Amino acid sequence: MLTKKGKYGLKALVDLARLAPGETAFVSEIALRNNIPKKFLDTILLELRNAGMLRSKKGPGGGYSLSHPASEIRIGHAIRVLDGPLAPIRCASRTAYEACEDCADPEGCQVRRAMTEVRDAIASILDTMTLEQFVAVPGASAMIEDEALEQRAG
Repeated sequence: MLTKKGKYGLKALVDLARLAPGETAFVSEIALRNNIPKKFLDTILLELRNAGMLRSKKGPGGGYSLSHPASEIRIGHAIRVLDGPLAPIRCASRTAYEACEDCADPEGCQVRRAMTEVRDAIASILDTMTLEQFVAVPGASAMIEDEALEQRAG
């Protein structure tokens, strides 16, 4: 499941992808445009910067921008940076595998097999989808907004 951190990170990446080439945005601007708490967004953008997806400049004319073209940033990578493995359970993860304490036969475990298929399906979409494609999906930003409103209401 995508956490708020992951969702806010994707919203911020979409916001930055929509900037004109060479343009930057301050955290406060991104937070305001996307209804994200500024302090939380500070942490998220720092993680994305440390992962090499963003660059930042201080002072006048400063702010954040993408460090690579949106066509080179993979959505799966962004989610992993912010939320960790895509697998729904640890024993189905390729990057953070952990055996379950209650499982005597991980290779024969039906739950693990099914969740591995789920992981593979999710990864096949998110690891091939670029930020450029994500921004271009009709209604993608509206879907993120609707989900954020549902979470606040629920």
